[in-house]
Amino acid sequence: MRRVTRQMSAWHMAWLLVGVLAVLPSVQAQQNEKPYKAVFELLQQAQQAARNTDYAGVFTYTERGTMRSSRIVHLVDGTGERERLEVLDGSPREFIRHNETQLCLIPEKNLVLVDKARTDRFPSLFLGNTDVIVDHYELFFNDTDTTRVAGRECQMIHVEPRADDRYGYKFCVDTETKLLIKAQTVSNQDVIDEIAFTMLQTGENVVSEELDPSWDTSDWKKVQISTRDIDVTESGWRIQSPPGFSFTKQLARPMKSGDAVKHVVLSDGLATVSVFIEAFDAANQTRTLQKGVMRNGAINVYGTRIDDYWLTAVGIIPASTLQGIAEQTQYVEPPAGQQ
Repeated sequence: MRRVTRQMSAWHMAWLLVGVLAVLPSVQAQQNEKPYKAVFELLQQAQQAARNTDYAGVFTYTERGTMRSSRIVHLVDGTGERERLEVLDGSPREFIRHNETQLCLIPEKNLVLVDKARTDRFPSLFLGNTDVIVDHYELFFNDTDTTRVAGRECQMIHVEPRADDRYGYKFCVDTETKLLIKAQTVSNQDVIDEIAFTMLQTGENVVSEELDPSWDTSDWKKVQISTRDIDVTESGWRIQSPPGFSFTKQLARPMKSGDAVKHVVLSDGLATVSVFIEAFDAANQTRTLQKGVMRNGAINVYGTRIDDYWLTAVGIIPASTLQGIAEQTQYVEPPAGQQ
C-alpha cells in the first residue's frame, strides 16, 4: 500500500510538473508582452504629443561630426496644426505649415514653394503602418533609465532590430509632455546620427506671434509643386520591399526637363526609404550618375540603371538593404498609355 501511495504521489508530482511547465510559457509570454505594450504605448503618446502639444525650441541634427540647427514653433488652434520651422545654418530657409499644406520660403529668390507637408519630421516619429514594428524590432525600457535633455527629464527607449537589415534607435521621451526630445539612429552600438532639442518651451510659454515668417512675402512669386498620386505597378514597376516595409507614398513629380520622376516611399513604421525612378538617355545625359552605393553623411544612396530608366534608392538604412531593394526591382513593359 505504501508503494502504491508513493507511485501515486510520484505520478501526481509529474502531472503537477507538466502543468507548471505548460503554464510557464504563457506566463513568460505575458511578462515579455507587457514591456512591449508599455514601450509602444509611450511611443504612440510621443507621436500624438508631436501633433497635439504647443511647443517651441531649437534642435540640432548631428551626423559624422557635422551639426545643423533649426528653430521650430508648433501650435494647435481652432484651425488645426500650425508650425514654423526655421533653418539656422547655411542659406536662410523657412517652412510654414498649416495642417497638410507647407510653404517653403526662399528669400534670395523671393520665392514661395507650395507643397504637401511631411508628417515624419522631428519630433514626429512614425510613418506608415506601425503594426509591424514589434515584428522587426525589440522594444524595451527600464523605469530607472532616465536622463536630461534640454534641461528636461526624459525616459530612454531602446529599439533594437531583430535582423541586420535595418538600424536600431534610441529615443528619449519627455516625462512631462510625452514629447520626443531626442532620437538616435544606432548601428552596432555606434550612433549614426542624432537629433535633439537644445532649448524647449511648452504650453502657455508658446505664443502665436512666433509663427509669423521673417519676411513679408506678399509680393513674392508663389509656385505650386504639382504632384499626382500614381500606382507604380500599373506603369510596369515591381519593387521588392524588405520584410515589414510597405508603400506609404507613390507620387509623380515634375522635373525641369519636363519629364516626371516617380517617387515611392517605403517604411516599416520607423525606417524610411525613398525610391526615385526617372527616364535615362545615355546620349543626352547632362549629369553624372554613378552606379552602386554612395554615402552622404548618415544617408546611404544606391543608383542603378534598369532598361531606359535610372533608379535611385535613398535611406538611413544599411547599404546592403538599399542595394537589395534597387537590384531586385524589375521593369515590365506595360501596355501602351500606362507609362
